[in-house]
Amino acid sequence: MPRVLLVEDDPSVREGVELGLRRRGHDVLATATGEAGLEALRAFRPDLLLLDLMLPAMSGVEVCCRVRETSQLPIIMLTARGDDVDIVVGLDAGADDYIVKPARTEVIEARIRAVLRSVEAPVDARPAVEHHGELHIDRAGHTVLRSGAPVALAPSELKLLLHLSAVPEQVFSRQRLLEAVWAHSYHSDVRLVDACVRRLRTKIEDPSGDPRYIQTLRGFGYRFGPL
Repeated sequence: MPRVLLVEDDPSVREGVELGLRRRGHDVLATATGEAGLEALRAFRPDLLLLDLMLPAMSGVEVCCRVRETSQLPIIMLTARGDDVDIVVGLDAGADDYIVKPARTEVIEARIRAVLRSVEAPVDARPAVEHHGELHIDRAGHTVLRSGAPVALAPSELKLLLHLSAVPEQVFSRQRLLEAVWAHSYHSDVRLVDACVRRLRTKIEDPSGDPRYIQTLRGFGYRFGPL
């Protein structure tokens, strides 16, 4: 079972989530602060990070940014509010998914499985390595190069790029991408797609011009179409 690091300052939530996941066979380490969570990452070596957005001192957003500086560890944000601003801030910081508290253990576990599947599951049977201009995508090795330099992508970013580039020029609706990449069917969660596209563009696109690879078709969705 996946090893889960939980960073949550509310004792009742922390204990409830930890106990629920342990009962389902997960190896869980729970901490109450962002600083303790960063320390635990090195020793515990989790498969996934469950990270509260509203932490004292070092916020969940800051922790997420710090993790993303050196690691592509799958991250699910926990937020006490379904506020769009809070959620988008967390997603833009590099989180792969989010869960609004309170949430049942079975919901949390389902989202953990979905995020981890996005890391492990192959997308299709296309050639192992593809070249799109200066962008090289190694589908078998799950690596991406831009102008010969490695591009560090979070799991959701990689899965989104692999899915879009599997069928160049095809337009995918946000809902379809949500179901394919995150295995979600919740309409409100289409903001996951938009936030992931924004992060992906900062890593593979030229900031001085219009998007070359991930193109927006207003009212329809996104497509991969190297110009």
